[in-house]
Amino acid sequence: MIKDFSVLYVGNIDLDNVGLDGTPANDRRYSNDRVVESMETATLVAQLMDELGFYALWMAEHHFQHEGYETIPNLMMMGLHLASKTTRLKLGAAFNVVPAWNPLRLAEDFAMVDHLTNGRVIFGVGRGYQSREVETLGAPLTDNDANREYFEEQMEIIFKAFNEESFSHKGKYFTIPAEAEFRGYDVKEITLVPRPKTLPVEMWQPIVSGRTIDFIARNGIKGVVGLTGEKLVTEVFELYQQACARHGRDLIPGQDLALELGFYLAGSQKEAMDKLRPYHDERYKWFAPFGFVRYADEEGRSWGTPGAPARTPRIEDGVEQKAWVCGTPQEFIDLLRELEEKYPGLEHIILHWAEGMPREEFMEQLRMFAADVMPAFTNR
Repeated sequence: MIKDFSVLYVGNIDLDNVGLDGTPANDRRYSNDRVVESMETATLVAQLMDELGFYALWMAEHHFQHEGYETIPNLMMMGLHLASKTTRLKLGAAFNVVPAWNPLRLAEDFAMVDHLTNGRVIFGVGRGYQSREVETLGAPLTDNDANREYFEEQMEIIFKAFNEESFSHKGKYFTIPAEAEFRGYDVKEITLVPRPKTLPVEMWQPIVSGRTIDFIARNGIKGVVGLTGEKLVTEVFELYQQACARHGRDLIPGQDLALELGFYLAGSQKEAMDKLRPYHDERYKWFAPFGFVRYADEEGRSWGTPGAPARTPRIEDGVEQKAWVCGTPQEFIDLLRELEEKYPGLEHIILHWAEGMPREEFMEQLRMFAADVMPAFTNR
């Protein structure tokens, strides 16, 4: 049953000249004074969400983005700051780009912020998808198999660091501890100091393929399905439930999953679509080249696969696929109740902030959602 409403803010600043015919994504370049605006935006939005009773603000880790779309490089630091400015809102990582980190430093940083915020920061992990940042920071990405192998070894280390009093590791990429003398003896094991406050650590990862599903099910990780057409959502939810069953976790449909939806509230569907269109189009100008069009055609084939559409999506496509919800608050409530009926274990809905939408406009959308949609579910 749906009970928790969150927001995904990837760290965009207020972009100028947005839309399909606006400034090309690769031509955007903002000054340092502009890119740091995302920190102020995150603070203002977090405080508003805290006041309105939202569950969590999820943010994305990215690096080197002078284009202004995703400008927060450290989610633990951002989460610690936002926790000091709010009282109950959780701060989620969607997602820590694990290959950009030494896994022990990532584990240490999370454990510290877990204690300092009394458990209000949610640990999320991803393999990364932008070559400019991952390869520059020393990890493979363009070689997909190497990226997966590197990430999975890092995750093995993180699980050990979180859950074992002391441990060692020897793999293809990492040897822990280093073979070194320390105070007159050879180090054989190390201990993470500190370890997290709450064990086991609640962990989330985006679901982008069947191999991802088996990995997260095997390791007890929860899954996020974002801006995905309803046919693919059904497929992914079923595959996740089946994979968990294979690994000894019997779940009901939707359990341990979060569904991310784009949205715009207005007096009618047409009005909402017209207002959202330039922001929706700005998002896909940046993200479509990375492969982030998770829609299916009539035969269930993912966009971009042989025979399926490969073009940049329109807002009409997103609404038809039920990845984007445009219309009145009651229409949004009706859709969420349909989801509850289909996926009784689904508890988490994440609202996507379309990357071109100005801060003030999005905050007004949150006020409308909190007043006119959320109470139908949180007041039960």
